Amino acid sequence: MPTILSDLKLIFRRLLKSPGFTATAVLMLAFGIGATTAIFSIVDGVLLRPLPFPGSDRLVTLGDHVNGTDWGQHDPGPVTAREVNTYIQNTHSFESLGGFGYTGYELAGTGNPVQVNAARLTPSVFTTLGVAPLMGRVFTAQEDEQKEQVAVLSYATWKDRFSGNPNILGTKILLDRKPYLIIGVMPRSFEFPLNSGRLNRTELWVPMSFSAQELAPESAASWSMGMVGRLRPGITVAQAKDDAGRVAAQIMRTFPPDFANFRFTPIVYPLQQITVLDTKPLLRVLFLAVVVVLLIACANLAGLLLVRAIRNQREIAVRLAIGASASTILRQMILESLVLSIVGGLLGIGLAALALAVGKNYLPETMPLMSAITLNWAVVGFALLLAVLTGFFCGLAPGFAALRTNVNESLKEGGRSGSVSGSHARLRSALVVMEIAIALVLLAASGLLLRSFSKMSEVDLGFRPNHVTTAAYSLPQKQYPTQALIDNFNSRLLQQLQQQPGVEAVGLTSTLPTTGDGIESFVAEGYVDPRGPDQIAASPSQVIGDYFKAMGIRLTRGRYFTDSDNADNQLVVIVNHEFAQRYWPNQNPIGKRMRVGTLKTPTVWMTVVGEVADAKLTRPDADASEQFYQPVAQLEKDAGTTAQPGDLNGNGGYVVLRSALPADQMENILRTVVRSIDPQLPLTQVQTMDEVVAQSEAPRRFNTIIISSFALAAVLLAVLGIYSIIAFSVASRVQEMAIRMALGSQRSDIVRLVLFSGLKLAVIGCVIGLAAAAAASRILSTFLFQVSAFDPLVMALTALAVFALALVASALPAHRAASVNPNEALRGE
Repeated sequence: MPTILSDLKLIFRRLLKSPGFTATAVLMLAFGIGATTAIFSIVDGVLLRPLPFPGSDRLVTLGDHVNGTDWGQHDPGPVTAREVNTYIQNTHSFESLGGFGYTGYELAGTGNPVQVNAARLTPSVFTTLGVAPLMGRVFTAQEDEQKEQVAVLSYATWKDRFSGNPNILGTKILLDRKPYLIIGVMPRSFEFPLNSGRLNRTELWVPMSFSAQELAPESAASWSMGMVGRLRPGITVAQAKDDAGRVAAQIMRTFPPDFANFRFTPIVYPLQQITVLDTKPLLRVLFLAVVVVLLIACANLAGLLLVRAIRNQREIAVRLAIGASASTILRQMILESLVLSIVGGLLGIGLAALALAVGKNYLPETMPLMSAITLNWAVVGFALLLAVLTGFFCGLAPGFAALRTNVNESLKEGGRSGSVSGSHARLRSALVVMEIAIALVLLAASGLLLRSFSKMSEVDLGFRPNHVTTAAYSLPQKQYPTQALIDNFNSRLLQQLQQQPGVEAVGLTSTLPTTGDGIESFVAEGYVDPRGPDQIAASPSQVIGDYFKAMGIRLTRGRYFTDSDNADNQLVVIVNHEFAQRYWPNQNPIGKRMRVGTLKTPTVWMTVVGEVADAKLTRPDADASEQFYQPVAQLEKDAGTTAQPGDLNGNGGYVVLRSALPADQMENILRTVVRSIDPQLPLTQVQTMDEVVAQSEAPRRFNTIIISSFALAAVLLAVLGIYSIIAFSVASRVQEMAIRMALGSQRSDIVRLVLFSGLKLAVIGCVIGLAAAAAASRILSTFLFQVSAFDPLVMALTALAVFALALVASALPAHRAASVNPNEALRGE
């Protein structure tokens, strides 16, 4: 121990005498370790750490894969309300099983009314998840059956909306203007359903309390719920799926005649697996990219330490000559590297904490489990371990290089320039070639993603988002219990907005392009599905007013809806181009008929009066999907005898407003108009349509920015590596350069000589990098859009860019070499 302490004192003295070298090495490692730690904290929180529920490895989701849909392939799969109770009662593989559904409420009693996300739960969900409330209790089965109006708050809602009031239990709030009793507050870590992002986080939970309509036979095909279960000890996912399949067969046998042709298969997924399914490939690529950056930083550190060891060859030779052991020299070299890496690691941890504090707000909304992303002790331990390993391995190269010092030659040379061994030069060159190759792989990935993003931005969205303002609203049933009151609100809203200066068109819609879609079964006249009856579905939208003009959806045939398209006239529908081509290929769809439901559903035929362009429903890079649009005024008649007396249409959705003014200037006008009609009604998601589209592009934009940032860092580090090796080479060959000029070489010859040495490394690195990029292309292919994973243009431009940067990095040392004064250089020798 005393020996190590004395070695550390010596190392600190030497490092303090070389502040430039020390700062460069520490900052380089701080960046590499900090970036790796920040990304690892995301990987740890989302992928590695168990879900915040006891025994989370036994938690699963239960859903349906319905024939003719992609439900259950990339998501847990939905179930119907009737299935929830049937699965709970008749399956035997689950220790506990519960159902849940998404909903939203107007929350009042806490200041200005706001719209909040909520979830309806069967009481067994809390039992299944095994989490007790922080305060109070959860609702009981009796409260669920008796439809008691009670609520449990999330920790964040209790803190943010109720200021953490310790006496919150027993107080009442208004949800959709109905009084609910607060009976509990969940812990900070509790989050369910495990929705992606911040905007969709659930703020409160209420009893499921199925309505009679949800459990009625005509709702047997209304897939809108989810289920979560805890497997019994010893039961596998496959066994649970077989058990659910047995119950599903019983359910399908009891389907009413209207849905007799529907077929579905139960799907059981581990809860953690399905939660991170879409995020896992992205995080793997990000972690791989940041590890690549760290490798380049390590290569640079090893190169710097190697140069430092070569410059200290005479000192090392003297120490070896007077009796210092090889193990002592090696130990001190490794200790010096460890000191640099640990200091860099500690600084990197600080940088990682700063990056997380700032960067979490910029993570895409598709990222799940954001609350679990923290710089905890496990992550800090990972960073320190990374620093120690980095220091140890980076110290080996200069350490062994020092041990190969020839004492006699070093002392005989007296430290003259030109005495660097070929093996040292080859090792430094190999490190730089590796850096260039790795940097090229990242730069190529960045180029491919940028080209993909550019391709996506050129996609025809099917609508014009510029100058469009949108907002979501939901009319509470207590205040608007009848269709007449709903129609009056919608009519006044459209009329008053149309009167505002600069407004060109206003409409209301149930779905907004690029925000997601639902599907509904239908029958297309004259179309026979080869898969069998009742297997086709499309995305429906219910609209009011001049929605198509407001959204800028182009009419390709026929006409838009008019005010005369009401319940007293012919039932009409508008379809998109994809719908028309799929079900009436190479025909004019105008005059064709369709109806919602199945072959046996007693719904009414609607006549197609218009065909519009394909508006992107999810992401700009997604394929076009079949869509049809119905006027809200005809929805009750469209449903035929399946319509229920209590059905309400048009009581929520999105306002779409197109104006000649900038869209963001219309937001306050929109709020003011709504407030003048209903002062308590909150608007949510008030934003421009450009912002809505940008949100749908966020995951791809995030991928592109992060990979490009890492690529830029990798290239800069590689350029620094090229510069350092060329600069050191020039410094060690001053005598050679002087002799060349003394013998008649021109300064331009010296410049070409130095540039050639740098470009030679760049060429070798580019060749290896292109081969590596080709090998790694499959990893990136899932993130690309209309671009080949080995796009020739991107690869060529990437190689040229690296080549040009290598030329720039070699230019300054070349200029210095050409500026050598032969007389002074030879006199100094």
